[in-house]
Amino acid sequence: MTPESIGLGGSRMVLGRHTGRHGFADRCKQLGFKLTDDETEHAYERFLEIADKKKEVFDEDIAAIINDEIHVVVEKIYELQYLHVACGTGTLPTASVKIKTKDEVKQAAACGDGPVDAAYEAIREATGHSPELESYSIKAVTGGKEALGEATVRISEQGRTAIGRGISTDIIEASAKAYVDAINRMLSAKKKGEEPELKVEL
Repeated sequence: MTPESIGLGGSRMVLGRHTGRHGFADRCKQLGFKLTDDETEHAYERFLEIADKKKEVFDEDIAAIINDEIHVVVEKIYELQYLHVACGTGTLPTASVKIKTKDEVKQAAACGDGPVDAAYEAIREATGHSPELESYSIKAVTGGKEALGEATVRISEQGRTAIGRGISTDIIEASAKAYVDAINRMLSAKKKGEEPELKVEL
């Protein structure tokens, strides 16, 4: 019996932490993704991060990872290295971050109206950039209790607009990654003297 004989589109392979680069690359090809060596390496590194958090990584997870990595292939002026958020009933949400730049690692802490707002305030303080958040959305891209969450943000500053995305099993982390990604895209476009491409529809 084949998957096609019962109406399924094909095999649904489950990968894990011990899957090698070759096996990962082969599965990407089977799923229809044509990646360069650099894109495969970026996606594989992200795959290992997810595999450390999830015992099983499904095709949907791989697709989400690849889409994210291809999207974020941009100069990483800032990179989120550490995020800690504390919140709860009757407490003031606070966040602390470590943001890596080319020459140093900057730390900052801030409070906010909620955990995401606190994380964004900390990122603004660490990067020295305070773009306006025009829109924010988050959705589950895979199923199960350990589903990957995808955050998408649109920011603007001095007439420039950029869209950033981030994925993680933690929606606060995904939100923070999306904000940092958007800042990187905005600054990269500014260096090139052009508007960033808005490839993601909200």
